[in-house]
Amino acid sequence: MKLTDFFLCESFIHELQATERNGVIRELVSSLAAHGAIDPGHVENVSKIAIKRENEGSTGFGKGVAVPHVKFDGAKRMVATIGRSSVGVDFAALDRAPVYTVVLLVSPLHDPDSHLAAMEQIFKHMRRENFRRFLRQADSREAIIDMIREADEIAEE
Repeated sequence: MKLTDFFLCESFIHELQATERNGVIRELVSSLAAHGAIDPGHVENVSKIAIKRENEGSTGFGKGVAVPHVKFDGAKRMVATIGRSSVGVDFAALDRAPVYTVVLLVSPLHDPDSHLAAMEQIFKHMRRENFRRFLRQADSREAIIDMIREADEIAEE
């Protein structure tokens, strides 16, 4: 599985407007809806599920990255997006540091194996310092898209 198999590149946000966790989640879910990945009528439900999941345990794994993820019955397909914050957002990350890169993954309930495979791919790349640093420095949607495509190319080598 490649990142480009489930990332919806046109939904990437190179500068998040929200400055707090719940707002960031809503902004990312709204971006997926605006680009046809989820039904606009499901934005509030998906956001609530993701926020509830965050309240149970932070998805901020440290090093400036958070990966909120939800399984949602109304999801058409597995899809992910990325939001970047230049100011940082408090996600109650394990290292207590602000989060600058947020990856949101939304998956259908009926496909937990693909959800786990996608999470594995996301974490594999997010553990790479260069990948995290270049994502954090990306100043446009196109720069983030280039990073995702380059990550897939490196993974194929």
